Order: sequence, then structure tokens, then C-alpha cells
Amino acid sequence: MLSLPLKGLLVVSLEQAVAAPYCSSRLADAGARVIKIERPEGDFARGYDKAAKGLSSYFVWLNRGKQSLVADIKDPGDAALLRGILAKADVFIQNLAPGAAARSGFGSKELREKYPRLITVDISGYGETGDYATMKAYDLLVQAETGLAMITGHPAGPGRVGVSACDIACGMAAHAGVLEALIARGITGEGDALKVSLFDGMADWMNVPLLYFEGTGQAPARLGLAHPSICPYGAFGTNDGALVLISIQNEREWADFCARFLDEPDLPKTPGYETNMIRVANRAVVDAHIGGVFKKLTRDQAAAKLRVSNTAYGFVNDVAAFARHPALRRQTVQTPGGPVAIAAPPVLRESSRELGPVPAIGEHSDAIRAEFAS
Repeated sequence: MLSLPLKGLLVVSLEQAVAAPYCSSRLADAGARVIKIERPEGDFARGYDKAAKGLSSYFVWLNRGKQSLVADIKDPGDAALLRGILAKADVFIQNLAPGAAARSGFGSKELREKYPRLITVDISGYGETGDYATMKAYDLLVQAETGLAMITGHPAGPGRVGVSACDIACGMAAHAGVLEALIARGITGEGDALKVSLFDGMADWMNVPLLYFEGTGQAPARLGLAHPSICPYGAFGTNDGALVLISIQNEREWADFCARFLDEPDLPKTPGYETNMIRVANRAVVDAHIGGVFKKLTRDQAAAKLRVSNTAYGFVNDVAAFARHPALRRQTVQTPGGPVAIAAPPVLRESSRELGPVPAIGEHSDAIRAEFAS
């Protein structure tokens, strides 16, 4: 096994919930030593559920490979301990309420002045300026505020994206920012002060709906399992109860689909079916026509014909089917409750990487306090 690229780096993360732990967990996967600062009752994400061997599914996913230190930054002794750790740290991540870290003496401006090589990461809901700076921000609230919920779901009403999309977008951006800052520090010797918000993370993902709206005056419609600007691109039921989602990306694919799946090679010349823009305007008729063909087929028959027509397709699986999916890779992490097989990190490498264990609350407190005792 090759040496991990971030081995030797020290990350201190005053974190809770999802966005900051997402970022720090990826740094831990790459070999960084991550000291997670927790309240005596622990990161509140520990209590979200007990689905993973008696532990929270969120916490197991996002806190592998970290060390847990229970500390109260408002306590003078614990604050002194944290300063001692930060004096040797490379990265400091925090996602407390806006201004809380600064009020306790751990603001990024003060820390960067004291430790020029330190990379600070402040994660917030809506940034640190403006009317929204003091607003509490959780994932679904930001899904609503960014317009994501309004373009998600069935035509009957807006819907929640079923995972913590805003938290994850923010955590991914913070992780990329830290890696860039580490590269820059290797050149200049100087750290950096990074600020990432849940709103900005999702705003970046919302660029296509935003630009579409500003260019046309209309927001993308909620279409359930259909695409607002491509047709056919949606889900169709088979006669044995399966839902098959197909995606046609260009006129060549449309012609092949008509000839080999629908067995109607002349359909692309039929009024209402000629081009993508025409099909989008005529979506109800186009989808009904295609749906009628699917209803005559079983799931296996539909899949076979879709392969012959070289049409992109996928089955609309429930989570139980996802858990059995042949493409799903698993990796085991050790937890205080026993081993848990999680979905493996998405990047495959020539050399394998083990994932570190999930810590119990304060598991490393005594050892860390002894190590950094003044």
C-alpha cells in the first residue's frame, strides 16, 4: 500500500451534522489526522437514528478515521488545549453558528494572523454578511431557499431531494478548497482563509435552472421522472410493474430508438415527433405513444430491446434494489457497535485504501490531552 497523500497533516474540526464532517472525513480517508471536537453529549448527528449497528447512519458515514476529543471551547482550560493543538495544525474547520467561533477566540482572522501557515475553513448556511447571515440553516431549508425544492418533485407540488444535497455540495466544495489551499501553501508557504456556505454550494449546482430562467423567463417545470428540456427522457411502466427510465440525447439516438425499439422507423418524420424541441412541446402525446409500447413488454423484454436499440436506460429502483445492485461497491468500517458495510468512496485507485474506524464519544480525549498538555 502506498503512503497516503495527506499523511502527517493535522486537521482540527469543530464540527457537527453533515457539511463539515463530510469535508473532514475525506481528508481523513487521504491520511490526515483529524481531531474532531465534540460537546460532552457528542455531535448531535450521533442521535439522528440508530440504524447502523445501534449508531447513526449519518455519523458512521461521515466520521470514519477521526479521533474524538470532548472539549468545551468556552472553558478556559479546554480553550487553551485547543490553541495548543492549533499551533501544530495544518487545517482548522468549523461550522458553528455564525460568529460563535470568533466570540470564543477562534475566529479565522485571528487564527490566520497568529498561524500564517494554517488553512481555516468556515462553513455557514448563507455566508457571513447580509440579512441571512444569522439565519439557522439546515439542508432542507436551503433546498427551499435556493429554488431546488421548487424544481424537484411531481407537477402537483415541490419536493425534497431525498439526500442532504446542500450539505454534501458544501462539503465537497470545502474539501476541494482545502486541497487547493494545501497545494498553494506548498508553493507560497502561506495558508488561506476559506469560507463556504450551504447556499453557495447549491447555488453553483443551480446554475442551469438559473440561466434557463433568465434566458427564457420561465423556470424548468417539475416533471417528476422526466427531463424539462429533453424528450423522450422519462420513466415508463412495463406490464409486470417495473419502471424503466430512458434517455434520448440526440436525433441519431431517437432514430435508432424508433426503428429498433418502437419498430416505427418513419416516426421521426411524423409531425410532432421530428426534433427534440418539437417533442418537448408535444411531450404528452410523445410519452403516451412510447408508454403504450412499454406496456406491452415485460421488464426483461424492454431491457433486451433497449440494448438492441442502443438506448440509454435504467430501472427506477427502490433502496432495497440499490442495496443488491451489481454495481454497488462496499467497504467495511469498524464502529463501536461492530463492522458496518458502507457504500465505498467513489474514486477507485491502483492502491487500496482502508477506511479508519468510527470513534466513540471522547474515545481519544485522554490521549490527546496528554499529548498536547502545556
